[in-house]
Amino acid sequence: MGLKKVWFVTGASKGLGLSLVNQLLKAGQSVAATSRNVNDLIAAVNSNSENFLPLAVDLGDEISVEQAINATIAQFGKIDVVINNAGYGIGGSIEELTDEETRSAFEVNVFGTLNVIRKASPHLRAQRSGHIINIASIAGIVGATGWAVYSAAKAAVIALSEVLAEDVKAFGIKVTVVAPGAFRTSFLTPESLVLAQNPIAAYEDVRAVHAKYLKMDGAQAGDPEKAAAAMISLVSMPNPPIHLLLGNDALQRATSKTDALTKEYQDWKAITISTDY
Repeated sequence: MGLKKVWFVTGASKGLGLSLVNQLLKAGQSVAATSRNVNDLIAAVNSNSENFLPLAVDLGDEISVEQAINATIAQFGKIDVVINNAGYGIGGSIEELTDEETRSAFEVNVFGTLNVIRKASPHLRAQRSGHIINIASIAGIVGATGWAVYSAAKAAVIALSEVLAEDVKAFGIKVTVVAPGAFRTSFLTPESLVLAQNPIAAYEDVRAVHAKYLKMDGAQAGDPEKAAAAMISLVSMPNPPIHLLLGNDALQRATSKTDALTKEYQDWKAITISTDY
């Protein structure tokens, strides 16, 4: 894993976040980990190590995020790696999901990530080093029936990460956006997945797709421990990727999307270029 670093990991009480924290602590790294419920986080990690700093954070609240960043620096002296892992799934057609449900999903999946980046960046910029790893999803590249809002939120994470990488590279800060496929975590359980509170009967295809996904719980192909190890390995690389897919399913979906886009662009090339002066 290389030299000892200070890691700031959000959404650390379950899933990939918990795997990350456990592996980092086992390797002797310093870890500040966040969760809305710090007691759940402490119970899940079950560590008395001086290298572990559990933090209760509301990622939608800039003050809460700033306090967590400051507490991390007060405890460990710096931050080297930021992993924006916190997020949750939301299913339903756009018509079915209320404005409140939709905004809440963006609040955590997008604006929480932006708040952490905004508050951590001054410190990374001042030390002219660091690595920001944002966890998106293959859904942000290839959407599926019934997951429009989730796909939109994760697509936003991918897009902002791509430009962030350009904006901060002059300061020695690296950025990677990770798009996992299906992993055997708690993602498909009620604590990590919200479905439309007011489903509309006409959306039969949406219900069918949701039922299919829910049946996958506990049988996903991806191993979260291997995913965590892969993400940790990025930090020791001199030239890490800006985009990283995790899982063979993610690779297959992304490749199919790329091929389909290329074909569609070429099929409609005549109209596309007809608009130039």
